[in-house]
Amino acid sequence: MTTHHLRHVGIIMDGNNRWARKRRLPGSAGHKAGVERIRDILSACGERKVDVLTVFAFSSENWQRPPKEVDALMMLFHHYLNNEAKKLKKENVRLKVIGNRQRFSEKIRKAIDSAEQLTKEGEQTLIIAADYGGRWDIAQAARHIAADVAEGVLDVDDINEQTMSPYLSLHDLPPLDLLIRTGGEQRISNFLLWQCAYAELFFSDKLWPDFDKETFFHAVDSYYHRERRFGLNGDQISLDSNASPSISVVGGKDSA
Repeated sequence: MTTHHLRHVGIIMDGNNRWARKRRLPGSAGHKAGVERIRDILSACGERKVDVLTVFAFSSENWQRPPKEVDALMMLFHHYLNNEAKKLKKENVRLKVIGNRQRFSEKIRKAIDSAEQLTKEGEQTLIIAADYGGRWDIAQAARHIAADVAEGVLDVDDINEQTMSPYLSLHDLPPLDLLIRTGGEQRISNFLLWQCAYAELFFSDKLWPDFDKETFFHAVDSYYHRERRFGLNGDQISLDSNASPSISVVGGKDSA
């Protein structure tokens, strides 16, 4: 079993539209149910001493969805920011939004700034990835590095993994330990590509609005039954941890 404490969980919240269609409801109903699920899983993270929860709310590619759906998502996002910030502050949770904010309306950008400012003293952290893409994250880091090289702040020969990391989203938070995807698909869909390098992966068949605490705890338990090697072999891990070798689990599945 891993001795690495689970501090940071990322979730690709897939299945809101399918959940709504199964109930003959509009897609917006699925997204609203998905927001409620964030509250439950954030609470579950607190119970398991998880410091950071990062959720994939809106990808860079989601702008290509039907305009009516995009408008509904923007309204829901704005409503969440305005109504949830005070609750998060009360629960000692810091809210942070990552992604490209330029395509959001000024109203949403102001709501983001206000929510982040109000909750900045929280001990537990909720990260919302909105208009985010892993390739965008790496590209914007490269752009900022190039600017620093041009200004003489950074030497090109000094660019490596360590010097690049501070330019990326989530650089000031614990590394991603566990990535969960709901909805039955088994891909990471351009989410936290750099940060996922050594994250454990867990795929659930449950649609996001049905992903309850029990299933989350199952994912957490799966994490703790894995051997995290970080490029080492099993014997080295055993020597480092003074523990007996454990069984490495490749993935997790549960029934819908």
